[in-house]
Amino acid sequence: MKYIRLLLLPFSALYSLIIRMRHFLYDKGILKSREFDFPVICVGNLSLGGTGKSPMIEFLMRQLKENYQIATLSRGYKRKTSGFVELRSESLAADVGDEPLQFKTNFPNQIIAVDESRVNGIEQLKKIYPRLDAVLLDDAFQHRKVKAGFNILLTTFDNLYFDDFLLPAGNLRDSVVAAKRADIIIVTKCPSKLSEKQRNEIQNRLKPKKHQQVFFSKINYDDNIYSLKKEISLSEIDDFILVTGIAKPKPLIDYLNKINTNFEHQKFPDHHHFTENEIEDIKNKKKKILTTTKDFMRLKSYFKDGELYHLPIKSDFFEQEKEIMKSITEFMNSFLASNQ
Repeated sequence: MKYIRLLLLPFSALYSLIIRMRHFLYDKGILKSREFDFPVICVGNLSLGGTGKSPMIEFLMRQLKENYQIATLSRGYKRKTSGFVELRSESLAADVGDEPLQFKTNFPNQIIAVDESRVNGIEQLKKIYPRLDAVLLDDAFQHRKVKAGFNILLTTFDNLYFDDFLLPAGNLRDSVVAAKRADIIIVTKCPSKLSEKQRNEIQNRLKPKKHQQVFFSKINYDDNIYSLKKEISLSEIDDFILVTGIAKPKPLIDYLNKINTNFEHQKFPDHHHFTENEIEDIKNKKKKILTTTKDFMRLKSYFKDGELYHLPIKSDFFEQEKEIMKSITEFMNSFLASNQ
């Protein structure tokens, strides 16, 4: 792999030139970014998937929904529809994307929409909901057609962006220089025991700007697993099939290995659309199936209740939850007050 990366470095250098030119054009106003007169909060990353954007979006929705009217806007990656679509309780993953459907399932009373054009999506949301307080943009840090008022940049503990290369030699889809636009940098998927010394070392390597704050989060798994109507303890399931279609399943596998080593893992690409043959192959194993919540959105219609279960996760901070929410609510309240 090391030698393959070396061979691909010239292509990464070419990609770097293209990315830098694009940012230059936006910075100089030659390419236009759209600003809005109400709070737009962007959650994103510099790398290809697997940094924990969905748990972070759900954390923000959970924290903000009591005091603000919030809408969440995603692209709806790999959906079969196009344009603006607001999610309903009966929406299908094929039509709206698995992650937006996960948001709607977990927060049925919240406003969730998809649009490949973030500008049009925000305009449509504000038109339908004129009293909307803010929009959460899912996975939009690199999409500069919208100038968000507040940017949250995620990077994983085991693959910090400054240790990576641009595509195709590495996994970065945007330049490390772009990190300067972030208001908050969150190191995600940290070990449950992360010392203050380790945090300081990472923060020093990140070299945050004066306006930036750095936080650390970890993934917490639910004690129970869920089918459409049933709920059982994770410890009760034995000799099962783990089916994943996510970018980085390793943390989940490591966690399950601590609890139960008697499972078979069937790995598929991120946001994979399962074929009939793949579904039949899984069913023919005659075992209970465990999957991620995101994958459950795509698989649930193919199985009877009690055959397929998912394991929910959420993001938790290292004693920093109040600090991060203080920064976000201060931004929102000052923005809303100045535009009244």
